[in-house]
Amino acid sequence: MKIKAYASVFRMRWKMEIQYRGAMIGGVICQVFFGLILVSLYHALYDGKPQSIPMESVSTYVWLQQAFFRMLLSSDSELAGKIRTGDIAYDLSRPLNLYGYYYVRILALKLMGSIMRAVPMLLFAACLPKGWGVMLPVSGGALCCAITALLVGLCCVCALENITMGITMRTLDPKGIQSILNLLMMTLSGNLLPLTLFPDSWQKVITMLPYAQLLDAPIRLYTGVYAITFAPRVLLVQVMWAFLLGGMGVLLWRRNQHRLIIQGG
Repeated sequence: MKIKAYASVFRMRWKMEIQYRGAMIGGVICQVFFGLILVSLYHALYDGKPQSIPMESVSTYVWLQQAFFRMLLSSDSELAGKIRTGDIAYDLSRPLNLYGYYYVRILALKLMGSIMRAVPMLLFAACLPKGWGVMLPVSGGALCCAITALLVGLCCVCALENITMGITMRTLDPKGIQSILNLLMMTLSGNLLPLTLFPDSWQKVITMLPYAQLLDAPIRLYTGVYAITFAPRVLLVQVMWAFLLGGMGVLLWRRNQHRLIIQGG
């Protein structure tokens, strides 16, 4: 019965996200603009200075990062509002685990929001000339591995989001912890600068952190930087972080519920 309940929560949040078509169009235009700017900058960097990583791979990396940008930074503003006002007390009466309830909500929000923006953006990028747009995956197997890694990475980012909200239950202000998390995700996931351009010694550390599992690892599988034979190791690291972050979030929320004080009447 609980599985059906969680499925209903997921479906309701999915349908709610579909209603924000204006925000979707604005997000697509904004990310396309930034994608073109970033690719132009890399072309200027590569001009007359051949690099070890082909320009086609770099432009593909940029467009895939921009296409799934919402997966990184979208958050459940409704939950933050309930924490500030105390309305989260109403959710405590639901016959569902509170952590699981909001995990499913943020999962639907990030998944649907990403799909709505990624599809038109990638179609646009696929029409651009070679070296400016997104290239096809190196193989069908690489595409399947990349999609699987992307979904597991989505589980990691949802767990990170719920840890943020767990901390917000104690601070009552999400701005500080959310800003720190956003900075870490954008920097260490490869959104600001592809991690493939970092020194090899840095990559050995950065690629093992949870932030690199969100988009960098799936994109490397897609572009062939990671061979298919390397996919099991990538997925193992991702699953490890998903369970670790999820366990930390569950413990944090459980402790918060034991010390939760709702004032008012």
